[in-house]
Amino acid sequence: MGRLVGAFGVHGWVKVKSFAEAPETLGDFPGWMVRTREGWREMALEDFELHSKGPVGKLAGCDDRAAADALRGADVAVERSALGEADDGTYYQVDLIGLQVVQEGGEALGRVERFFETGETSVMVVGGTRERMIPFVPDYVKAVDRQAGRITVDWKPGEDE
Repeated sequence: MGRLVGAFGVHGWVKVKSFAEAPETLGDFPGWMVRTREGWREMALEDFELHSKGPVGKLAGCDDRAAADALRGADVAVERSALGEADDGTYYQVDLIGLQVVQEGGEALGRVERFFETGETSVMVVGGTRERMIPFVPDYVKAVDRQAGRITVDWKPGEDE
């Protein structure tokens, strides 16, 4: 859902780089899963605001600037069950991991391993005989069929070399 990018003020608030389409939705979840060097841990969200410099949050147990700085670089996630169902025509990336990726002609390219953000778009990492990075945009992603477990793409050989 996002990444903690540093302290905001001196009272333990953290700046958040949101990967959500609507950053304000991060404040809707009472508990965040935070991945630090020590692993994942659940942290209660005490408060959340949108500022001119982006979203900021106050996590339980993070009470000063040093504690907030210690979380710099930590990933933020929420339990899948907290997300509910995606609207028609939209997808949660977590629901696409593991789906088979095929060319429009039927050639299997591999399975979705993960996504990463470029700032402009999400990129789907497809593992198979070799790793491919396919931007998750309509120019390349032609259909998603979660029931069939398949994503159809228009990806020409050489586009990922």
